[in-house]
Amino acid sequence: MKPQFIITPAGDELAVIPRAEYEDLVARAASAEHDGEDDEDAADIAVYDRRKAELAGDAAVLPPKVSHLMLRGASLPRAIRKWKGLSQQAVAAKIGTAQGFISDLESGRRRTAANTVDALAKIYGVPAAWLMDAIGPK
Repeated sequence: MKPQFIITPAGDELAVIPRAEYEDLVARAASAEHDGEDDEDAADIAVYDRRKAELAGDAAVLPPKVSHLMLRGASLPRAIRKWKGLSQQAVAAKIGTAQGFISDLESGRRRTAANTVDALAKIYGVPAAWLMDAIGPK
């Protein structure tokens, strides 16, 4: 069946299709999201990050998983923590603070001292420079 096009009083053009076709389109879109396109995007970003770091003379680059999480809206500190498979509670316990403090750092509501940034970097096994701009002292 061909789609029907209608124009609303506001001038928007709408396409009307049978429900079965709509559900098929939704299913295909959901399938495409899980067919590695996200991984391909993250890999492309990782290549870009690597080339940019090479030009800047910095050999440490973000892993594709971290870039992927950031593309999905995670802050850098949250993406690194999730990449390492740690909970906020576990990280808080390792540095002797409350889970809410970690949440505040990840959401950008707080910043912290350089020694705390160093401790978090050690827990995550990443260079402290990755975290310093995001959560370190200004």
